[in-house]
Amino acid sequence: MAMANFLQPAKEPTSLADRVYLFMREQIVTFTRKPLEPISEKKISAEVGVSRTPVREALARLATEHLVDIYPQRGTFVAPLRLPDLERSQFMREALEVGLVRRVAALPDRAEVVAKLRAEVDVQHTFAKFKDEQRFYRSDEDFHRLIATYAGLPDLWEEIARAKIHMDRCRHLALATVDRDVAPIADQHAAIIDAIEAGDPDSAADAMRTHLRRILRFIDRVADVRPEFFEAGTGGR
Repeated sequence: MAMANFLQPAKEPTSLADRVYLFMREQIVTFTRKPLEPISEKKISAEVGVSRTPVREALARLATEHLVDIYPQRGTFVAPLRLPDLERSQFMREALEVGLVRRVAALPDRAEVVAKLRAEVDVQHTFAKFKDEQRFYRSDEDFHRLIATYAGLPDLWEEIARAKIHMDRCRHLALATVDRDVAPIADQHAAIIDAIEAGDPDSAADAMRTHLRRILRFIDRVADVRPEFFEAGTGGR
């Protein structure tokens, strides 16, 4: 079974349903399965080599996260992008990550985390130069996970990963359509590091907000380019 790529969780999934869930989530977030595309339990079972029970459990979990829509008598479909989901995703992620970066910037000894974050940004600049977006975004995830770890709340990253899932969908679509340059993201990461190194929680929080709100500038443009992927009436602002 193909496993999640940059969405890979810190903890290895233990059940078949977890594995199917990650497999399906990756496909939905990366648009391997397009919005409004029908989903067949039978076909997924055959594709990943499991019975239909874990597939059904995984789809129910995806439905609670608004990634699929299940209609009795009609079937299951990949959910379209919906503005309320995007706004909630952004709000939750920002609330959590701003709090984390404040904690890290207030640490009495920040040298180790600063060194590790700068090393990650150096890697990101290399990936940006060679236009390796997949590896860039894996490094992006590692950057933010490091902040959670040094804030003393490593398990919170799993909550953040769930919170930001709809923005991850939009980010993938933006990358494929209107926002192909990832280098500014690495530059924003560097600004976050500078504030952490200076021991300035307020500046670190501001830099994190600026970084996380970058995607908001592209939602309307993405909706204009691919309106069929958005729920009618919710694509723009």
